Amino acid sequence: MFNSHEFFKKRFSAHLKETSRYMRYIFNGHIMVALLFFISALAYYYQQWLEQLPPDFPTSLILGVILGLLVSYSPVRTLLKEPDLVFLIAAENKMYAYFRDALLYSFVIQLYIILLVAAAFGPLYFASFPDRAGNIYLLTIAVVLILKVGNLVANWWMLKVREPGIRRIDLLVRTLLNMAIFYFIVNGDMLLAGVTTTLFTLIFLYDLYVSRKQPGIVWDLLVEKDQVRMQSFYRIANMFADVPHLKNRIKKRQWLVSIVSRVPFTNDMTFDYLYRITFVRSGDYLGMYFRLILIGGIAVYYIPNIWMKVIFSLLFLYLSCFQMMTLYHHHRTIMWMDLYPVDLNLRKKALVKLLYQLTAIQAVLFSLLFVGMQEYGGSVIVLGGGIAFSFLFINGYVKRKLE
Repeated sequence: MFNSHEFFKKRFSAHLKETSRYMRYIFNGHIMVALLFFISALAYYYQQWLEQLPPDFPTSLILGVILGLLVSYSPVRTLLKEPDLVFLIAAENKMYAYFRDALLYSFVIQLYIILLVAAAFGPLYFASFPDRAGNIYLLTIAVVLILKVGNLVANWWMLKVREPGIRRIDLLVRTLLNMAIFYFIVNGDMLLAGVTTTLFTLIFLYDLYVSRKQPGIVWDLLVEKDQVRMQSFYRIANMFADVPHLKNRIKKRQWLVSIVSRVPFTNDMTFDYLYRITFVRSGDYLGMYFRLILIGGIAVYYIPNIWMKVIFSLLFLYLSCFQMMTLYHHHRTIMWMDLYPVDLNLRKKALVKLLYQLTAIQAVLFSLLFVGMQEYGGSVIVLGGGIAFSFLFINGYVKRKLE
């Protein structure tokens, strides 16, 4: 007899085994050192900033928006796969235990985000409201957990609705109500918080009513949602290891391709052309590169100490170079590349050349940021130090890893 609870346990065990294998590559020594340094420096300057917090700082608004988004984003992980569309539809009336376990699993894996946000914004809350007792903040976190469960269940009910427009409107309304609830709670307006909570309850009951009117489970939508989330995880893991399950997303970006693809039409420039096109058209590398520049630029701009600005600039240069070196293995599973009549050393040289160019551009951008902040000495140090660091890292670490 089919036991959906046991089936979920087997599916969960296989899922955990697969993800944990890639997590070891993601949180390797290099990333952990960079994260430890980044978090330590951020915590230090966060504490300094709180000591000078202005009395009119909009803490209620900020916490309302962040906590509202936190509870509204409550995806349901079903762990379903494409073959389930054939083999499990017939057992739909026996899948109650499976989906119950899936909802519980979805809630548990999102708890760590709640704990991180609660720990991160706790000091801001107590600095803004020093006269409030600590149990008031704990009560706010308890409301977060309750609304997290409510939104998770509501999202599950709305996954029975095939029309995406209805799902989007429902999510938008619940998100706005969640933000309003937490804004009023943090601001101390408990009456208005009660009113908005009542409105949320009505929406919650309406979602239940709508879901019960649906003929059954929309299996293809559940599989599609889960595949999208797994592909997102694979794209992150692919930055650190070869992921055969990844379905590479290709974007045209013709105007950008026309700029970077201007290389001589010669045999020794084959991989120069290939890696440039891959960097631009792949759905991962270009976005990651610019996100690291943006985040690094924001950190450099707001950190007050000049030497910490320089260190953070070098840290994000290191992260960019470390992430982009996975371009070398991007086409690893494509057999016809082995047929290229091109020396393997030219392939390595092409990647090293591209890494030099990308890190040099990033060093120049960080240097210009220092000029904009009128830190001219720091600009020279970042430009010279960044180029020197890139040279030493690429020649000392990257080339050794490519062997």
